[in-house]
Amino acid sequence: IDLHEGRVKQIVGGTLAADATALRTNFVSDRPPAWFADLYRRDDLRGGHVIMLGPGNEAAAREALAAFPGGLQIGGGINLSNARDWLGAGASHVIVTSWVFRDGRLDETRLRELVTAVGRERLVLDLSCRQRGGDYFVVTDRWQKFTELTVSERTLHDLAGMCAEFLVHAVDVEGLCRGIDPQLVRMLGQCS
Repeated sequence: IDLHEGRVKQIVGGTLAADATALRTNFVSDRPPAWFADLYRRDDLRGGHVIMLGPGNEAAAREALAAFPGGLQIGGGINLSNARDWLGAGASHVIVTSWVFRDGRLDETRLRELVTAVGRERLVLDLSCRQRGGDYFVVTDRWQKFTELTVSERTLHDLAGMCAEFLVHAVDVEGLCRGIDPQLVRMLGQCS
């Protein structure tokens, strides 16, 4: 359940940028976020995501979490100061990306602080990535900034003890309705 300006939208890949005119969507719903969350609840489909894409989505996110308490994860703007509040609002897990990176590098101190605050069992690390030079690099800040961290078996192994799960989007194909990134899926499938 992607939220942008308080509405459920499917946004194309990395088009969510500071320049609002670059935004491309495949879908903008007239239905409220709680309607979608209730679909997840009725089917007992746990682990779905509520993602706040930019400011102005907090009320809509709380509405979705209230419709399926303990059934949905929350992401977008999660940090040390608000993670516990989102869990208290009904999220099963918090999803974090940008806040645990500084100057393009994983900030292990911030990551450890977040793990201490919420517990690794309630933390999802978003390692959404873009390909550059044959490798996949984690991207932050609306998928606009490349980090130095590659998505690889080594990275997954090193970070596995810090979270309950990973969330990995292939940003270059996200929202394009063209299927998956087979190279990324193969690489992830080979990780043990």
